[in-house]
Amino acid sequence: MRHLNYINGQWKEPSTKEYKENLSPHNSESLGEFPSSAPADVHDAAAAAKRAFPAWKKLSIQQRAAYLQRAAAFLKENIEEIGRDLIKEEGKAFSEGMGEANRAVSILEYFAAEARQPLGDVIPSASEKTFLYTTRTPLGPVGLITPWNFPIAIPVWKMAPALIYGNTVVIKPADLTPKSVYYVMKAFDEAGLPAGVLNCVFGRGSVIGNELVKHPDIKAISFTGSNQVGRQIQKQAVEHGKKVQMEMGGKNPLVVLNDADLDRAVEITVGGAFKSTGQKCTATSRVIVQEGIYESFRDLLVKRTKELTIGNPLHEGTYIGPAVSKAQLDGVLEMIEAGKSEATLLCGGGIPEEEELKNGFYVKPTIFENVPRDARIAREEIFGPVLSLFKVKDYEEAVEMANETEFGLSAAICTNNLTLARRFVEDAEVGLVHVNSETSGAEPQMPFGGVKNSSSGSREQGKAAIEFYTEVKTVYMDPVV
Repeated sequence: MRHLNYINGQWKEPSTKEYKENLSPHNSESLGEFPSSAPADVHDAAAAAKRAFPAWKKLSIQQRAAYLQRAAAFLKENIEEIGRDLIKEEGKAFSEGMGEANRAVSILEYFAAEARQPLGDVIPSASEKTFLYTTRTPLGPVGLITPWNFPIAIPVWKMAPALIYGNTVVIKPADLTPKSVYYVMKAFDEAGLPAGVLNCVFGRGSVIGNELVKHPDIKAISFTGSNQVGRQIQKQAVEHGKKVQMEMGGKNPLVVLNDADLDRAVEITVGGAFKSTGQKCTATSRVIVQEGIYESFRDLLVKRTKELTIGNPLHEGTYIGPAVSKAQLDGVLEMIEAGKSEATLLCGGGIPEEEELKNGFYVKPTIFENVPRDARIAREEIFGPVLSLFKVKDYEEAVEMANETEFGLSAAICTNNLTLARRFVEDAEVGLVHVNSETSGAEPQMPFGGVKNSSSGSREQGKAAIEFYTEVKTVYMDPVV
């Protein structure tokens, strides 16, 4: 089936008349053809968003919320089909794929409910005659550039606040996972969203993303993806005077102290490191274990890891599906080979032998120990099911090692010591802290984002989302007489 761009309320063929086939990473099943668009298509989409902005801005926030609610209802009614296609095109396991599809519904419902929340403050004046207050105004047309690893959740968590607060949108989805965003566009189309409010241009980031960032009618850019691309976008956006939001990489540590529940700590490690084939910016990459339990923890972790089922992500018993593409798989395998030259391989370290997996982009969950602190696998984001173990003497050394990275997205600690748990919340140089839970995982009502080289500083989701998608307007109101 051939899919089209969505511009000005219509499904439109790309100006290039060219398409790319969307293939499953499990078995190369075709999931349809999607446009290979050109800068001309971005210009059409931006022009539509600019035309639609004045009328969309004037609607009450409750009127805008009604469209989000109807789009959420469409997704909910079609959740089985949407979830299965997400699993097919991205490769994450069944429970995770269906969970993500449902999460998109929850995000839309959450931001629709924000229509009943305050948008400003009343502030006392020094004058008895002056009424002081603040309100918020939308930015205008905004550009969204979204990744392949959460192909429906991240587009929606950018799109929903942008729309509810009165902006219009042009989105450039990841070219590896276009079908999930297609369903979102269809949901808003079925919801009767006014023409031009939401526009989608499919194609390569190097062509479409670049044009979106520099387009004069796009007032802000929100990007999630790699640090290399993110910094280029940030520089270009700033040069063009745009507001910019970046969410990028992570090298997320899990600290396991001597008093931790070992079985629980192992499950937390396995889930954080290997769910979604490790293809999360919040995935656990380094496990820092206190020496009193190191050997016991290591042996239990290796045993549990060897029990994980690798296979067809549509099978409900599968724990680890394929990497999203051959290029992604090759990058992970390259880092594993680097690890073999730097550290001690405990398990995994290659591709599965099963015949039925040979047509997919599969890799075994891999664990290393005796990892030098300056090794590539200790410092670079791998974005695959690869874990490094480290032994430390005490809490202080664990925290020092946890913070020894350019990234600062997420960190977790397993302990029954409330004092050390609270210290870790303060000491960890990250934007997200988990106590006795995985480094990955985020709820839509909570702010999401990192520090250091993981983020540009602003936060997504929750009530924090309003800070990026609006500007504060301060009002001084005096009577006429």
